[in-house]
Formats: sequence, structure tokens, C-alpha cells
Amino acid sequence: MAGRIPSEGVLIRAENGDVIRYDETGLVLRLSDRVIADIAARLDLPGPAAPVEAPPLPDLPEDIDLWAPRREGDWVVFQANLPGADGPRGYRRHVSGGAIIAEARGSLLAILGIGGARAGLGSPGPARFPWHVLAPADDIGAVGMGGAGEAVATDALEPLRELTVEALIADEILARRRAGSRSLPLVMVRTETDMAASAHDLGSGLAVANLDRACANLVAAAGRLGVGARVLAVVLDYTLEDLSGDALAYRDGMIALMERITRGMAKQGLARPVFLAAFDCGTQAVTRGPALDGQWELSWNHADHQLVFAAPSYAFRMDDTGRLTDEGRAEKALLLAEALMAVQGGGRWLCPTIQLAERAGDDIRLICEAQEGLVIDGDDPFGAGPLAGFALEGVTNGARIAGVGIDASDPKAVILTCSARPEGEVFVTYAHAASPWDGPWPANRGALRGDFGAGAVRRWALPARLRLTG
Repeated sequence: MAGRIPSEGVLIRAENGDVIRYDETGLVLRLSDRVIADIAARLDLPGPAAPVEAPPLPDLPEDIDLWAPRREGDWVVFQANLPGADGPRGYRRHVSGGAIIAEARGSLLAILGIGGARAGLGSPGPARFPWHVLAPADDIGAVGMGGAGEAVATDALEPLRELTVEALIADEILARRRAGSRSLPLVMVRTETDMAASAHDLGSGLAVANLDRACANLVAAAGRLGVGARVLAVVLDYTLEDLSGDALAYRDGMIALMERITRGMAKQGLARPVFLAAFDCGTQAVTRGPALDGQWELSWNHADHQLVFAAPSYAFRMDDTGRLTDEGRAEKALLLAEALMAVQGGGRWLCPTIQLAERAGDDIRLICEAQEGLVIDGDDPFGAGPLAGFALEGVTNGARIAGVGIDASDPKAVILTCSARPEGEVFVTYAHAASPWDGPWPANRGALRGDFGAGAVRRWALPARLRLTG
């Protein structure tokens, strides 16, 4: 009986493999690349595509722990373990050289600042996230030009050498996002200042022109990265520098400054920003003045701009020249970051604000606007004393404040217990016009806050001076 013919097999085999096989579909030929090319030429068919060579990688620093480099357009992208909280992650560097920056998702963000000379100071760097918190690559850093000249155009970014308030805000936001396992964006920071003698002058001087340049550089850097650009906030730090001697002129000048900044950003295709500020309480020696009073006017009338007073400055340590210490700069940045995150998250941030002082028999009742119930902080962290920063002006009969407490019937009202009914043209003050002292905080300070947060994250009440009514 004849053997059964297999359904598949080999007819011709060479040393490098099968040449002709058969199966139930017929013959299967395996031809060499040379034969395929000859057939293609005879049939006028395109031959196999030549392999595309990857563009060469430029030299990368040899003293960092990096791996898996690859070319993506004009960038070299790689994995690395670099110092800082960024840690092991993706990084990138332009093929033309320059700084290494973190690989990040989403838009290039910015936190910008403008003000007087005190605003252009920084603490020694780097940031906790040194490859995410960046400045324009013009070798000036986060502190800006300081009114000494015009900033230059650049589309590159570089890590920081020093940490301004704006840089510390960015660093804090990144730390919060890291703690929540959220994506870490790139944040460009820049503060511009000059020696303007009034808020009106600040809005038309070199500082605001250089801030325009920072916005243009932000957009250019985002274009180079192939992402969008967005300004998270503009920090305003200009009060005591105003020498106009007019509270309303100060207010109007600051409104004009915000309008000027907003228009400049619009020309770059950037949305209207959030303006952040601390309510300046003065220094250890300067406790009153038109610009300090002008902040009250600005707090309730800032046109259609989104202005957020994040904290009174009595919450920040300063040196004997009225400048923030490194610790004070970190304290300010923490509260401004907290306020910014609340607003960006769709919420609000309102420091307790005393709006009305009225008689309650021999005592005084203060009506406040606040997000939560009020507390007279028993720890008195700023050394305001047993009256928590409250005082009376214009009393003609010797009446004084004997005690301070929260109204039992209204958690957003304060009761000032008086030794007698205050007579005269009486004003109630809080953290205002205090006697000079030599402590680490401004002389104008208090202990009234909202029942919110813990540690340094508190909503402290803003200074006030109100006529007693009733």
C-alpha cells in the first residue's frame, strides 16, 4: 500500500534555509533580497526602502546618571536621576545645548511679579524642584533686571540660582502636586522691579516693560516646547515705595498698573491673570502712611481685576531694614500659594476683614467678613499682646479696652470689652499705627484669624481703622 502524501513539506532546501516549500495552498517560494530586487527592476516596481538613519545625538553631560537618550525633533529626551525632589524621571535638552529641564505635560505655566526694590530679593537656591521651576535663559534669573536695563528676548529656559517669593510659590505648588501624585508642570518665574516713586510711575516704567518681555519670552519658550502658555498669577509688591502722599492716588495707580499688565498679556494671547498681594503692614518703625491706608481703598475697589489679598504682612518675618528674611520670604510664599491654589481650584480666599465697629452698651462690637468663624489666637505668634492688636483712637474720657473675645452669638463678630463707654470721635484700630518696636515682625500686628488651617497656613485678619458708630 502506497504511503500517504504529506500535506506540506520541502522541495528544495539550501544552506541558509528552505527555498521552495509546499502546503495545501500550493508552492511557497522564499527568494533572496537580490532576486526580489531583480524582479522589481524587471516589473518597474520600487525596491525596498532604504533604512532611515536616526539623527545623531549631541554630546550629553557625562557626569550625570542618565539612560535611554533619544532624539525627538530638536530635543534630546532621556531618563535620568538628578538631584532635587524631581528625582528619577524624564528630562530634555535642546540639541543646540543649554540647560536640562524636566519632561512635563501640559502648558508652560508662569508666576510673575512686579514691585519696588524690596520685591526683587531672593533666598539662596536651588528650588526643591530645580528642573521644573525655571527662569528665562538670559543669565538674569528670577530677580529680573531691577530697573537697570531692558530684558532680552529668549525662547530658552534655565534653572534658578536664587528663590524669589514667586519661585517659592511655584515650588510649593509643585510639592503639593507631588504629594497628591499629580503631574508636575514646568513653571517659569520672573520678578521685575524699578525705582518708581509712585504706583502711577510703576505702571509706565521699565519694570512693566520688562514684565511684557517676560510674557513674550514665556510664549516663545512654550512654542519651542510645542505647548501652550499660561500665567497662573502676577504678584504685586508695591506699597511703602509709593511717595505720592495720597491714598486714592495710590489706589488709582495700582488699578492702572493691573490694567497695563492685563493689556500687555492680551497682546501675547495670554488670559487675564489673578493678581496676588500681601496687605503691607509697614515695618518695625513705619506704622502709618497714605499708601498703607490706600490698600484699604484698593481692597474694595480694584475695578474688574481679580485681586486677592492673601495675608497681612505681619505674618512674615523681616530684618531691621524692613526687608523679608529668608524665613519670612518662605512664610509669605506659603500663604500666597495657599490662596492661589484655592482660587485656581474654583474656590475663594478671604482673610477676615473688619467692616463695622458699633457700640454694644459700654462695649464695642466688630462685624467682620470671613470665610469661617473667628479665633483670637491664644499662642499670640506675633507678640501682639493681651489686646490681640486692637486699640482705640480719639477717646476723650480715658476709656480703654479691657478684653477681647469672639461674640458668643456670632462667630464672625468680635467683642471689645471696655472699662467705660468710650467717648469722643472714636476710631477702632487693628494692627494699625502701633508703637515702633525691634521685633522680627512689623510693629502693626495682631492675633485675630479665621478658624482655618494649621501651623503657618492660617487666614490672618487684615489691618483696620474704623470709626465707632452708634
